[in-house]
Amino acid sequence: MKRDEVKIQYKWRLEDIYSSDEAWEAEFEKAQKTLSFSEYARKLDNKEVLLEYLKANDKYGATLDKLAAYAHLHSDEDKSNQNYAAMYSKIYSLYSKYATETAFYEPEMSKLDDEYLYSLLKDKDFSDYDYHIKRLIDNKKHAVSEAEEKLLGMAFEVFNTFSDTFDMIDNLDLPLPEIEYQGEKTKLTHGLYGVILHGDDREKRKEAYEKYYSAYKSLINTLTSTYVGSVKSDVLFSKVYKFDSSLERALYNEDVQKCVYDNLIKAVDDNLASMHRYMSDRKKIKGYDKQYFYDVYSPLVDGAELNLDYDSAYELVIKGLAVLGKEYQSLLKKAYDERWIDVEETEGKRNGAYSASCYGVHPYVLLNYKPSITDVFTIAHEMGHSLHTYFSQKNQPYFKSQYKIFVGEVASTVNEVLLLKYLLTNAKDEAMKKYLLNYYLDTMRATLHRQTMFAEFESKVHSMEESGTPLTKERLCSLYSDLGKKYYGYDIVHDDDISYEWARIPHLYFSFYVYKYATGITAAINIATKILSEGEKAVKSYFEFLKGGSSTDPVSLLKLAGVDLTSKEPFNVAMREFENTLIEFEKLMGI
Repeated sequence: MKRDEVKIQYKWRLEDIYSSDEAWEAEFEKAQKTLSFSEYARKLDNKEVLLEYLKANDKYGATLDKLAAYAHLHSDEDKSNQNYAAMYSKIYSLYSKYATETAFYEPEMSKLDDEYLYSLLKDKDFSDYDYHIKRLIDNKKHAVSEAEEKLLGMAFEVFNTFSDTFDMIDNLDLPLPEIEYQGEKTKLTHGLYGVILHGDDREKRKEAYEKYYSAYKSLINTLTSTYVGSVKSDVLFSKVYKFDSSLERALYNEDVQKCVYDNLIKAVDDNLASMHRYMSDRKKIKGYDKQYFYDVYSPLVDGAELNLDYDSAYELVIKGLAVLGKEYQSLLKKAYDERWIDVEETEGKRNGAYSASCYGVHPYVLLNYKPSITDVFTIAHEMGHSLHTYFSQKNQPYFKSQYKIFVGEVASTVNEVLLLKYLLTNAKDEAMKKYLLNYYLDTMRATLHRQTMFAEFESKVHSMEESGTPLTKERLCSLYSDLGKKYYGYDIVHDDDISYEWARIPHLYFSFYVYKYATGITAAINIATKILSEGEKAVKSYFEFLKGGSSTDPVSLLKLAGVDLTSKEPFNVAMREFENTLIEFEKLMGI
């Protein structure tokens, strides 16, 4: 479908950002001409100057965000449109100049004495920046000299090439072979591999699995060297910045306590019996003598689907989230009516789905909607992101309006859980109930158990490097294989291929990132459970979290919604949710 064939109500209204490309160009030219912050340098020990700088920085940053959103969103409508690609390039060039122009700020602030910084916390004029100032004070114990900071800045760009190298290998140089699919010879790609693994043809799954991993095994020496280099750079930076470990540094940067990480891994490890049982159930349902890793994504339930057009799907999402109250429902309708959402798949449009913020306007959502139950959940998921953004930006000043990645998947997953519970309650046939329960189990398996396994792997790998244990391909594969046996049990064959899976996980190059998926779904399950059991009281608490932006640390924000990740209970609630869902699924399946 071409974009000009799409009905206007299914296209997002980017005129809300700028009325035209000409208006964007005028704002861009103005932003270029007014980029000047050097006048504030070496004067931040004066409160009036500092406040003036912070407010000017807010205003300029918000303008850049609007310029970027307009160019980015238009570019994603059609990636072949060179006009918007050029606009996108121009704005990020300006971002780079802005970063250079304001580079003096943090080094200068770190040199100011504590008495001055603490006085800012008591000054109501600086209330928009209080959390930021607290972090600046705390950062002092990890500060390095200006010369060291400059050297590290240059080194960071070099060390970041490990991730870039992996991307080049994974997307361009990986020797993926051809495979016959749907009667035609075609190259096995990452996307096609996922499609085949979720399909019914077991022999084709086996073939794809073996060919896929043979490609990674053929480059395992290079991939090992690349990943080990990335780990070594993590360890180096943690030592230079005076942290006891790479994990401590990663958690500090997110302002998250280590006990949260420890609680997650311990809770999942202590409750792996239910995951082992689920693997056993899959084997029984499929009737396999032996179950392999290429079997665990294949469907267990057939004949259940929601083939809804977009309007009906969106209406279903509104009904499914009614428990969040009339305000939330009215905002969902507002997003639909006022065209925050780009719905249809069209030529040149970016694939997938996402929510994008635009401070001072409203969020936007990109979809490529198809009539399927998965895409119904995608609507709920992306609108969760968008309304989280909406509430944060409406209730926080610019400097506090962007929530941290640690809580980034909470609201989206709350929506998914609430919608699933609604569909389960209202399902009229057993096949649909079985499908939904299986969908939920697989969601928790992929997001809670699997991501925690990755988190435990990278924690152990970094500890090995920090203790001086050489990281070899044999040690990495052995560690990963042992974790696979612990997490999945023995109703699945732990073949040689799966021990190489670590070598294909791109998120491992962004160390200690994956655990956030697991803590995100843990928090979401707890919040959804409270909302369904406590009603309006829990909804009110949840809204306090949604409004929080980055006004304080993310763990404290979740406490507003009644979820304390520094304690073990939220993780145990998530584990019980998996266990109870499994029991219900087993009853319906007659196991």
